[in-house]
Amino acid sequence: MNTPELETERLRLRRFTAEDAAAILAIFGDVEANTFLPWFPLKSLEEARQLFERQYQPVYRAERGYQYAICLKEDDIPIGYVKVDLDESHDLGYGLRHEFWHRGIAAEAARALVEQVRRDGLPYLTATHDVNNPNSGAVMKKLGMVYQYSYEEQWQPKDIPVLFRLYQMDLDGNSGRPYLRYWEQSIWWSRAYSRAGILCLQKVHRDDMISP
Repeated sequence: MNTPELETERLRLRRFTAEDAAAILAIFGDVEANTFLPWFPLKSLEEARQLFERQYQPVYRAERGYQYAICLKEDDIPIGYVKVDLDESHDLGYGLRHEFWHRGIAAEAARALVEQVRRDGLPYLTATHDVNNPNSGAVMKKLGMVYQYSYEEQWQPKDIPVLFRLYQMDLDGNSGRPYLRYWEQSIWWSRAYSRAGILCLQKVHRDDMISP
């Protein structure tokens, strides 16, 4: 099953399409929202089309995937995104144009997706947020996710150090699952992160120096 359409009280969650280029530009070109994203803001419709072709089309061609556009039911225009990756991290991620912040939209969309992947048998989720973006962490807490540890990553392509907090949620009742193992072995750590970043992750996890 790949990105089945979902509905909530206010929202329609659906696939992005090639016709959504202007909305994709508005979402991924939002300078304020992009502050806490790894890539640089989009600047043109052509860049938006390229992002759709690079980031979404390959997922939609796969047997399974969860990459959604968040749309208000009233006009069905994407105002953000919510996704779950299917690598070992099972990373939950979301983003909204800044003018739609503080309305509970991200939590409403994410909750619908969490219930979908639970029905589909996904065993757990993780999610991360920049420590300078506590509002994102608040969404994770609303979903019932639990803080695990913090780590530093040299984020690309911006090439800046970012301190993250990682949260988790068990969907199958296995509350003793060792989440650090999944993140150490996941695709995240196949990237060329700095040695200092990896050491920071290990130190913070071991000493539990950073509170939730």
